[in-house]
Amino acid sequence: MVISKKNPQATYRLGYHLMAPSGWINDPNGLIYFNEEYHVFYQHHPYDETWEPMHWGHAVSDDLVHWRHLSVALAPGDLFDQNGCFSGSAVDDHGVLTLIYTGHNVVNAETDDLYQNQNIARSTDGIHFEKANVNPVIKSQPHGMQRNFRDPKVWNEEGIWKMVVGSTEENRGQVLLYQSTNLENWDYQGILAKHNGGNEGYMWECPDFFLLGDKHVLLLSPQGIEPEGDRYQNQHQTGYFVGDYRNGVFERGAFTELDFGHDFYAVQTFLDGKGRRIAIGWMDMWESPMPSQKEGWADALTLPRELRLADDGKIRMIPVDELKALRMNKEKLGQKIVTGVEKVDLTGQKVELELAFDMDQTDASVFGVKVACAEDGSEETVLTFDQLEQTVTLDRDLSGEGVSGARIASIRLADTLNVCLFLDRSSIEVFINEGETVLTSRIYPKESSQSIFFFAEGGTANLLGDGYQLKTILE
Repeated sequence: MVISKKNPQATYRLGYHLMAPSGWINDPNGLIYFNEEYHVFYQHHPYDETWEPMHWGHAVSDDLVHWRHLSVALAPGDLFDQNGCFSGSAVDDHGVLTLIYTGHNVVNAETDDLYQNQNIARSTDGIHFEKANVNPVIKSQPHGMQRNFRDPKVWNEEGIWKMVVGSTEENRGQVLLYQSTNLENWDYQGILAKHNGGNEGYMWECPDFFLLGDKHVLLLSPQGIEPEGDRYQNQHQTGYFVGDYRNGVFERGAFTELDFGHDFYAVQTFLDGKGRRIAIGWMDMWESPMPSQKEGWADALTLPRELRLADDGKIRMIPVDELKALRMNKEKLGQKIVTGVEKVDLTGQKVELELAFDMDQTDASVFGVKVACAEDGSEETVLTFDQLEQTVTLDRDLSGEGVSGARIASIRLADTLNVCLFLDRSSIEVFINEGETVLTSRIYPKESSQSIFFFAEGGTANLLGDGYQLKTILE
């Protein structure tokens, strides 16, 4: 296998996020806590930095922070996955690590004629996988439905294997439900959830169905949702429905976006050994600029996040506690009354900020923080809070090579505004008010753009904060 060489002088290579050693990466797949290790598989093209026939890359970790790469777990080319091993999931079948994935098969590229099916592969050592002789275990979608039929997520429910699969009918997204006793023979149970006739997209990719608190959540990535004001501004979206699941029927509420940044898609979750529901997403977006491709690689996965269901029925998404192991060189920012623009002592490309704004003592009309700033002002990534509009804006018009545009989300500006921000060379992840609002975006500043500023306009901002330079764990 020929692997494209990583540029040792890569400007944009992330320091503490999970990436492929080289080449292309997109959807996280098969997230599982197995034999006291965290396994993450991912859509991968190991031969160069573009999307081509998908393989499954594989990495493991003891702590969700330090990752080691294993050999490619799945490669396409069999009769049931000729042109790609598309996204799927992983389960522990009595000590056998089993992958369930979509086989992508192109009949005629010129006419875009293709079909998709569901397959399994097994491993007794958690490293080397053999595709099952019975593949495909589900040959095709139910009669009358369109060809989109992919991304199986499997779980065990009272001794029975359950599977949800993304699908399309009459150009409307839906999720299908199957069940099995052995992972090989699957019975179709019907449509778990479908497009309600509103603005919910033509294809529901990467479904994930699980219990969170006392409610069930259907997490998915719809394609084809139209922009509505500040909402749904990305090429495709990721969000969720919350509802009740009884006797195979899911009664759900409205669709809610999960992350409001430029680059978050195809999220998948798993339960870990502590009973936490952990989520990891693809930290990029289709059709986005990818300047790192000239360095022999493209894209990365988000930091692991714990999901919690709040009393208001919305999901909170917070960085896992294990990420504190990245911290070094703490900079105590202390209590600050910010007027105008104030430079922060802390600098760097790999930084965490923990900020608390006292809103009772903040009268500025707008305020916030700028990171990855050039000394001459030519580059900056700006996080702005607007008291009148009750919004947060992540602006990357000056964030470096290739990227531009802002993302705006509504937030609650009352009492104390808590902000946790992770900067990692070419990415920024912002968690506001204990995960009420999250924004994830890629940025591509020069290596020299390392300054940080606080700012306030039309008054002052009162904040208390700490900052940390973070370790590099992957080079």
